[in-house]
Amino acid sequence: MSPTDAPRSGPGPSQRRLDDFAGEEIAPPPEPGPHRPRPPELPGTWQVHDGFVVHPYVRRGAIRALPFQIDLARIGLSDDLLVVLPTGLGKTVIAALVAAELLRRTDGKLVVLAPTRPLVQQHADSFARWLIPLRSARFTGTVKRPVRDGHWDGADLVFATPELLWNDLEAGRYGLHEVALLVVDEAHHAVGKYAYVPIAARFRETRPPGGRLLGLTASPGGQEERIETVVGNLGVTRIEARTRDDEGVREHVQPTQVEVREVDLSPTAERIRELLAAAARTTGHKLQKMGYLRKKPLASLSVKDLVALRAEVFARPGPMVRKFGPLFHQLVLLHLHHAQERLETQGITPFVQYLDRVAGKEKPAKGDAAFLKLPEVVEARRIAAEFLRTSTEPSHPKLDALVDLVRETIDRRSDHPPRILVFAQYRDTIRTIRDLLELQGWTVGRFVGQATRDADDAGMSQTEQGRVLEGFRAGRFPILVASSVAEEGLDVPDVDLVVFFEAVPSEIRAIQRRGRTGRTSLGRVAVLLTRATRDTRYQVAEVRREKAMGRIVRRLSAEARRRRTCEAGTTDRDGTAAGP
Repeated sequence: MSPTDAPRSGPGPSQRRLDDFAGEEIAPPPEPGPHRPRPPELPGTWQVHDGFVVHPYVRRGAIRALPFQIDLARIGLSDDLLVVLPTGLGKTVIAALVAAELLRRTDGKLVVLAPTRPLVQQHADSFARWLIPLRSARFTGTVKRPVRDGHWDGADLVFATPELLWNDLEAGRYGLHEVALLVVDEAHHAVGKYAYVPIAARFRETRPPGGRLLGLTASPGGQEERIETVVGNLGVTRIEARTRDDEGVREHVQPTQVEVREVDLSPTAERIRELLAAAARTTGHKLQKMGYLRKKPLASLSVKDLVALRAEVFARPGPMVRKFGPLFHQLVLLHLHHAQERLETQGITPFVQYLDRVAGKEKPAKGDAAFLKLPEVVEARRIAAEFLRTSTEPSHPKLDALVDLVRETIDRRSDHPPRILVFAQYRDTIRTIRDLLELQGWTVGRFVGQATRDADDAGMSQTEQGRVLEGFRAGRFPILVASSVAEEGLDVPDVDLVVFFEAVPSEIRAIQRRGRTGRTSLGRVAVLLTRATRDTRYQVAEVRREKAMGRIVRRLSAEARRRRTCEAGTTDRDGTAAGP
């Protein structure tokens, strides 16, 4: 049977998590030998037997055969390719299929890059399950403290973080001239100064004949300029996108229900918001009189606008002494923006915590002190302190809505322990949510990054993160409250409910968050919004950007196919055989 004749679904449930790509029982692999085998090619490259991929380098019964994955892998063998595929549909499996054939047909090695150490380890574990025993190495850690498990020269497979790999390339420790396949996971990071950019450029310059680059992402971005930048920096000639609704994909995807629950700010929070808004208007008008902030209404300014304002001040001609005033007001306005956002989207407690953090700086700037001394801020702080001392209401109405959502999900009958993943933007909010849910009698896990901000907000080591994820997978606790570190790539198990405590304006982050559910069963996503605030504006912006991303990617993908068809036709007319 040829790959294109593969059945639309293998035995058992449609694949979702990485674990689901494996068969029921696979014996432990033997130790790899010193030399790679060179078996003959199978007709059609990959064959299918009993719903599983058959290939000399793929362990029997390890990968279920889904036609769209095999089709994309076939393209990846002939062209540098960016794959845009919804989270949970096996982008890594496509990389493994391409790797298996290139490792069979060449003496080169495979390099898989991923942004984080846990994701590097996850890929190494997955390839070890899927492919025959091969020599592998892992390069992670920081540039100053690299961790090297294995050696470059003797490895068939190398899994690494991009910063560490680029540092080694710059130091001349090894080169990419023997790399048959470079896999760039979470390829949307290939912008700016991120290490993916110079690595891809170096690979294009030094790779062996037939070497391929395969980029993987669920969301390359919502702006055409950004997507084209990613494509250009990777140097790929093909973009192939599939959505959950495409023919050949939708039968392998479970639907995801997205529910929006809106709440209103409390009267106390409204009073505080009005004070902060008045202060922001006054500060903004001062900047407008200086010739700045005249392109957008003050109420529509974003953090990005205010950061760009600082660069604009420095870029304008004139002596530095004339720039101190606008820089001072820019910092005050930025603080007011952050304070309003925390009040509107997080609650009164996070608002006060922000003020305390600004006041607690070791070396505050003049703008920091001026922000705290604004009459409106002083009054807002007094009102907030009085509320926290006397009121029995929650810091934000979203907290009550969250408790209701969690209770509804846990009370539903199910054939497995419930799993609920709550995403929150700020660690202060994560701590508040965890304390509140534990007061309801539920066991709650916390999942944050490694950085420690202060004694009350310790980071988590990679070992601690792994232990928490394992407990969540095993059902030892039903709720995990996480920061953005859990959004991207980590093998978080399929969950019954994903909650956005606040809207995120980034389409990339929203897609990553939603991808944690709807893999093996009906997915549920709930977004908590505060009416008539930044929450609703962020939600509208994210939806608009995600739709734009879909249109742009489909267009770029179609243009790449047309170019390839034209090139093949021209080659045929010239009397030379067209490519595959």
